[in-house]
Amino acid sequence: MLYVHEDCPITYIEPLFRPPSEAESLIFQVTNGCSWNKCTYCDMYTQPQKKFSVKPEEDVMREIEWAGRHLPWVRRVFLADGDAMSLSVRRLLKILDAIRTHLPNVERVSSYCSSFNLRNKSVEDLRQLREAGLKLVYMGVESGDDFVLKSINKGDTHDGAVRALNNLAEAGIQRSIMIINGVGGKNFSEQHALESARLANETQPEFLSVLVINHPHGLERFQAGYNGQYVLMSQHERHQELRIFVEALELENTVFRSNHASNQLVLKGVLNRDKEKLLAQIDLALKAPEKANLRPVWIRPF
Repeated sequence: MLYVHEDCPITYIEPLFRPPSEAESLIFQVTNGCSWNKCTYCDMYTQPQKKFSVKPEEDVMREIEWAGRHLPWVRRVFLADGDAMSLSVRRLLKILDAIRTHLPNVERVSSYCSSFNLRNKSVEDLRQLREAGLKLVYMGVESGDDFVLKSINKGDTHDGAVRALNNLAEAGIQRSIMIINGVGGKNFSEQHALESARLANETQPEFLSVLVINHPHGLERFQAGYNGQYVLMSQHERHQELRIFVEALELENTVFRSNHASNQLVLKGVLNRDKEKLLAQIDLALKAPEKANLRPVWIRPF
């Protein structure tokens, strides 16, 4: 258990994760770990201390009230851990109302979100959360291909993710979605790329990022999910997959990034406005990688 300060009631069970864009946000860890925690690619919440639990409501209220007295300048809040949206609408509204009351300068509250945690939340429920201050959710979609999703034990389908994302849009909540480059391996690369692009086209997210698959604990879990059919891809093959994905995107106004620590090729733009520029950068990485300003492998953690 990490205490921010001996006089501060805000506590965190480490490790604590948040999106890069939440670097300056005040974090309230309203849940610990992930209620699903079965995805074969993820090791974020596998430590014994990260077993899923919900922080007692009175503790969360005490933390928010303290922050209101001591941190009144806070403008952004992130609700951790990986599963804040698993909370009931009633509890989320109470948290958001407390933030609005005690931290009136907060302009945006955000959280991670799994699509299956929205199955029991209607558009009207989500609209209430938006009006109470929830402005943005981050959803690790990972793939739009049902076979890949089943193989990595994601717990949802293409249509389930589309429905959740479109409900969020209808409620006025912005969406930042993540796709994993290479998660289908060599054998399922093209279908993963094309179906992921189809999912993005069907939902038109405000933000879209691509990360690169890594295997911190080896390939055993992956191979089991794919019945031994998962084949590691080279960086060149992952760039080919990325090109197929970007070329198939038909987006109206989506901020696109591939600048996570796992990405060797850093891309930034707005789609589809910058589509040709991004494709040209990918083509350079494919044809002349020495000229593409790729991140050296040794500085990347994966």
